[in-house]
Amino acid sequence: MKLSEFRFKLPEELIAKEPAPVRDESRLLVLHRKTGEIEHRIFKEIIEYFDDGDCFIFNDTKVCPARLYGNKEKTGAKIEVFLLRELNEENKLWDVLVEPARKIRIGNKLYFGLDDSMVAEVIDNTTSRGRTLRFLYDGPHDEFKANLFALGETPIPLYIKREPNAEDAERYQCIFAKNEGAVVAPAAGFHFSRELMKRMEIRGIDAGFLTMHSGLGNYREIDVEDLTKHRMDSEQMEVSEELVKLVNTAKDREKRVCAIGTSTLRAVESTVGMNGHIKAFSGWTNKFIFPPYDFTVCDSLVSNFHMPYSIMLMMVCAFGDYEKVMHAYNVAVKEKYRFGAYGDAMLITE
Repeated sequence: MKLSEFRFKLPEELIAKEPAPVRDESRLLVLHRKTGEIEHRIFKEIIEYFDDGDCFIFNDTKVCPARLYGNKEKTGAKIEVFLLRELNEENKLWDVLVEPARKIRIGNKLYFGLDDSMVAEVIDNTTSRGRTLRFLYDGPHDEFKANLFALGETPIPLYIKREPNAEDAERYQCIFAKNEGAVVAPAAGFHFSRELMKRMEIRGIDAGFLTMHSGLGNYREIDVEDLTKHRMDSEQMEVSEELVKLVNTAKDREKRVCAIGTSTLRAVESTVGMNGHIKAFSGWTNKFIFPPYDFTVCDSLVSNFHMPYSIMLMMVCAFGDYEKVMHAYNVAVKEKYRFGAYGDAMLITE
């Protein structure tokens, strides 16, 4: 398929600027992919579509406070630094993006914090905007990370078009988040409250967890019309033996398996083995999913409403059928559903 086929008209006012007051009371559009039927529900009613022994797979990555602001030595110029990933723990090396990139060269030092307590040196230019920084910090690694993240702010998506606030530190995070490393949140998981998770447990719906550290590649603009020529950034992920047993048992018993979010779906599809089973995995994936694509593990998907041309929209279309999903998106616009990370949700099921 072509990039241009993932265009739709999204009014600016439908992009959610704030999270819903209550996590599990967002709106839920249900798309039945066999018939194309659409229902309008409240998110906490999602468990009515699942039964005892069915399985939900969540992404338990934890979002880092990845956006920092520092000052360049001598000139004092303000520089935005976006932490992408830690490259080397011992030497405190980080892969970062910097803005404005033209002002930063190898050998420059950057100072962070009101008292310039955190210092970093630019040691490599990796891309036109990317750099490798070495943080000059004497002390234990845990102490360094705590001090570094204390200087950062929540990396809410740029399309939200506002400064992050104290509420974002909690709400741009899933309640079950525990493994730090993402800079893009698995937003489909935002809708799950502790009360809803308890109701799932009572109903007999199993909850399994994998880790996919989503990066900025999810938001990187695709600059090719032919999607086969787009290359995804690699992202770190881990699928445990515990999850493998849970999912494969559900498949063997012909129970439902639901991916919570496109990052979860991509991680699952990166570990597929024989007969719709998954395998344990620890490493990196750059899998790019767009229509047409045959899914063999998950039969249901929960996802937020995504931006035009986004790789997340492409993955949802691959799962739910391009025509049916794009029609559902047009219905969502007409019915004024909220789009984006803080927006409403969509369940695609049989």
